[in-house]
Amino acid sequence: MISEISAIGLFSGGLDSILACHLIKAQGIRVIPVKFITPFFDYHLLAGEKAYQQEITKKFSLSVELVDISRGYINLLKKPGHGFGKNFNPCVDCKIFMMTRARELMDERGASFIFSGEVLGQRPMSQRRDTLRVIERDSGCDDILLRPLCAKKLSPTRPEREGLVDRQQLLDFTGRGRRPQIELAKKFGIREYPNSGGGCVLTDPNLAIRIKKLYQGIFAYLQPEDFTVKDINLLLVGRHFCLPGGFWLVLGRNQEENKRLLSLQQDGDIVLFMPERPGPTGLLRFVPGGNNNPDECLSRAAGLIVRYGRKTGGRLLPGQVLVERDEMQLDMEAAPLADEVFNGWVL
Repeated sequence: MISEISAIGLFSGGLDSILACHLIKAQGIRVIPVKFITPFFDYHLLAGEKAYQQEITKKFSLSVELVDISRGYINLLKKPGHGFGKNFNPCVDCKIFMMTRARELMDERGASFIFSGEVLGQRPMSQRRDTLRVIERDSGCDDILLRPLCAKKLSPTRPEREGLVDRQQLLDFTGRGRRPQIELAKKFGIREYPNSGGGCVLTDPNLAIRIKKLYQGIFAYLQPEDFTVKDINLLLVGRHFCLPGGFWLVLGRNQEENKRLLSLQQDGDIVLFMPERPGPTGLLRFVPGGNNNPDECLSRAAGLIVRYGRKTGGRLLPGQVLVERDEMQLDMEAAPLADEVFNGWVL
């Protein structure tokens, strides 16, 4: 018999969110796990959505729904109200944004409340008692957001008070220890689950610096309100250079990244590679109205292609670089750029 009570669960794919779903499901409530997707976390899943859903169903007996929130999330990073964490991670505003979106889904999914796998005290920025309260308030989820893993350490929510959920079957987990979660996983027969740790690139020190520079306007022609998902996906691949004049050059670091760059090419982008020598594929994005000589820019980009190409006899030798833009092709000879020339261009 299908329960008349339904609840939306924020599903990260980590053990806490899996356990939260099973705790609520064990009370006869229909669970609707929702996994939010952005270019900064889990975007690759959209390319294999059905396969991912089948995997989650097989492993955890959960039917997860993927929801793309990229556009709003890209805008959020311009100025998050609660600031950033150690790197470029707006953890509090991230939670608020996702809770807000989950609340908006409640009516069309027929849900009575929302729940998450958050644990009091587990994360220093977003899971303090005061911060959990801020997230509820600012997302409009006051009194309808349940945290099953630590509910007994928090005030009862409306679903508990109204008897939709039995509070006695909820838990009192706190802190960063994982032993209680591992024991609970055994109880539910869950033996294969991800290791703890976030998959958000905004917490990566190196990528965070690059993303921050983009938002600070290192490319004068590209402002946050104009960012696309492809811009962000491009930012997360390969070596990046801001060439004089503001031109954006990205080089693949291996064959897989070379293929990835080609998939991110937009109209007007220029592709460069050495047809006769192993090396990087380069994607050059020109600046509309840029103040630099395009020929000089191409020469610099070609020099970087050769610089990062395979050596011959232990030496970097000049090479032929093929330049492609739309229907145009140009073959040019280029010498490798010296490191001291381009060190200041590295993004």
